[in-house]
Amino acid sequence: MTMKSTLATTCAVLIHLAAGTGHAQTPPTSAAQQITPAGSQPSAAGRAEYFTGRVRVDPLWPADPGINASGAYVTFEPGARSAWHTHPAGQRLVVMSGVGLTQEQGKPVQVIRPGDVVWCPPNVKHWHGAAPGTAMTHLAVTGTLDGRNVTWMEKVGDEQYKAR
Repeated sequence: MTMKSTLATTCAVLIHLAAGTGHAQTPPTSAAQQITPAGSQPSAAGRAEYFTGRVRVDPLWPADPGINASGAYVTFEPGARSAWHTHPAGQRLVVMSGVGLTQEQGKPVQVIRPGDVVWCPPNVKHWHGAAPGTAMTHLAVTGTLDGRNVTWMEKVGDEQYKAR
């Protein structure tokens, strides 16, 4: 068999398989890589009942059977912060830019900076937000348990926020 006939035979087999007449199976689409284009999901303002100051949430992915955690960029303007809250399955925060603050109930306020990773264990009361003079953006990866990912509580008062 010449190189030309081998190539022709290989092409014929590939065309046959691609046409669906062969025995090859294509992988199910659920196992295929998926790309969600940047900017394809609308940003939302953080709800005033859960945040103090201006906060923008840019959703990245919802929790689903593939990974039981959602992801979002959350941007806090200077002085903005979340209310006290807990997560039933925990949360990781990766500071992307700016300077932020976080506090676990009963512990001192801590400063967080780009590259810092914060682990918020399940059911531990905490808050996070921007420093007084600097905006802060973090990537939030939040676990989901029984369809829930957060329990909101009271707002963080100015005295609590400024206590360091």
